[in-house]
Amino acid sequence: MQKNTFKGRVIAGGDLTGEAVVSHQGLNTLATFQKSALKNAKQIIGSDQNNPDVYGKVLTGKILCLPITIGSTTGGLVIQTICQMGINPSALLFSQEIDSLALSGVILAHIWEESPIIAIDKLGDDFLNTVKTGDKLQIKADGTVCIVSD
Repeated sequence: MQKNTFKGRVIAGGDLTGEAVVSHQGLNTLATFQKSALKNAKQIIGSDQNNPDVYGKVLTGKILCLPITIGSTTGGLVIQTICQMGINPSALLFSQEIDSLALSGVILAHIWEESPIIAIDKLGDDFLNTVKTGDKLQIKADGTVCIVSD
């Protein structure tokens, strides 16, 4: 049964059902993903100690809900790299407009890596205030995101 439905702009579409991990602050892609990537790990464990929402959590295969990404200009390359390694989150859902660095990473991942990563932006602040880590989300190719319960 659906609890809440939100509609955003499709950056990289697809259909997916999965588990949410929510960051209420800007996500530093380098600080969050780099440690796992450099270790050639089989999955990403959030490594940004300044972001308690994702620190220590498994992010591979999850639906990462966030306002925006922050950090250095390597952000796009980090996203492309983790997609190349196959350890990326399955989707990035932005409450705000996607930033240019995350956008470049998602596009490069789709073109160069043929990655199925989904990206949707402009879901709104209400989305980020409603969704909780552990919620089951259903994403549709048209940019609709539903928080579902069993």
